[in-house]
Amino acid sequence: MSRLPASEALARFKVLDLTRVRAGPTCVRQLADWGADVVKIEMPEGSQGGDMGGPRHGPDFQNLHRNKRSMTLDLKQPEGAEIFRKMVRTADVVVENYRPDVKFRLGIDYDSLKSLNRRLVYASISGFGQDGPYRERPGFDQVAQGMGGLMWITGLPGQGPVRAGVPIADLGAGIYCALGILVALLEREVSGEGQWVRSSLLQAQIALTDFQSARWLIAKEVPGQAGNDHPTSIPTGVFETSDGHINIAASGQHIFKRFCAAIGAEHLAGDPQFATDQLRSKNRAALNAAIAEKTRTRPSREWIDILNVAGVPCGPIYKMNEVFEDPQVRHLGMAADVRHPKLGDIQVVNQPVELSRTPSHIRYATPERGEHTDEVLRALDFDDQAIAGLRARKIV
Repeated sequence: MSRLPASEALARFKVLDLTRVRAGPTCVRQLADWGADVVKIEMPEGSQGGDMGGPRHGPDFQNLHRNKRSMTLDLKQPEGAEIFRKMVRTADVVVENYRPDVKFRLGIDYDSLKSLNRRLVYASISGFGQDGPYRERPGFDQVAQGMGGLMWITGLPGQGPVRAGVPIADLGAGIYCALGILVALLEREVSGEGQWVRSSLLQAQIALTDFQSARWLIAKEVPGQAGNDHPTSIPTGVFETSDGHINIAASGQHIFKRFCAAIGAEHLAGDPQFATDQLRSKNRAALNAAIAEKTRTRPSREWIDILNVAGVPCGPIYKMNEVFEDPQVRHLGMAADVRHPKLGDIQVVNQPVELSRTPSHIRYATPERGEHTDEVLRALDFDDQAIAGLRARKIV
């Protein structure tokens, strides 16, 4: 293969990508961005059961599938499944996010494939797990947000359940699954054997509620909606300025005193009703109102400069276009340039992790469907005549 890997970090690994929609592609994107040779396997044009990931040339799809190759292959046909099994023999990782029963019907489940390649790491993402009473239910991010408790603690007090503004269960399941794959690959260096890695939207969402789940499990507290206020660290929240709003995080005795001095409200630090973290939490509404009286007197930019000089955590609240105009975001390179053969020069969201010796690069835009089919098949020793026959039979 003449392509440069996106990174040298995972360049030795071959990954077969059977995923679609979001959670699975999020997982595989991590591997592709760190240099793994990822082949995205898609149904041939016109076949039923497409990717279901939105328009191919839309922002979402382009952001999810960069740095991959694409081939078409109909796994429902015996000849297509046999080609896939041939690919598995030299692969390191297979990732799928079908409903749990689909892989068994296709004969490409972990137990079936590990007999071909005992070093194979096989990863599955589902809505609710590979077994249990809900295993056959279709998974959807917002459903997982609700069942995982996130919607109950999101939003303003008394507002009713509110979904997060991004598909956090999908994204979490994908990232956790990628972590599991990397752990399995590391363990394989000791045992010489692969294993089955499993994650689900529900598990990921519960894990991501983190300390809110722990409040129930350990202290038997049922967290509710706290709106823009941090549920336990006061004062931390959104405060109105003369031209908008900013976030301020001034919890803890030392920071609170510095904060009060910086906004010219030293009296708040000496007020008995705000003397401790516990009292500030109890009297949150009164404290927030007193702070807002001060913050409304200056524009956001001024307060951010003042508070940063004082060592008080704070920041603006951006619209998405403003995020990528911020000088620190520009410095971090979170908008990555890539050239697409049809869309031209576009930008996608960059990797948020930096490695000093083997950095990640967005080298290749999302491929067209089946763009690399012939290339992959030739590497499997199919000649032009054989490939033409596969196309004629709609195997690829």
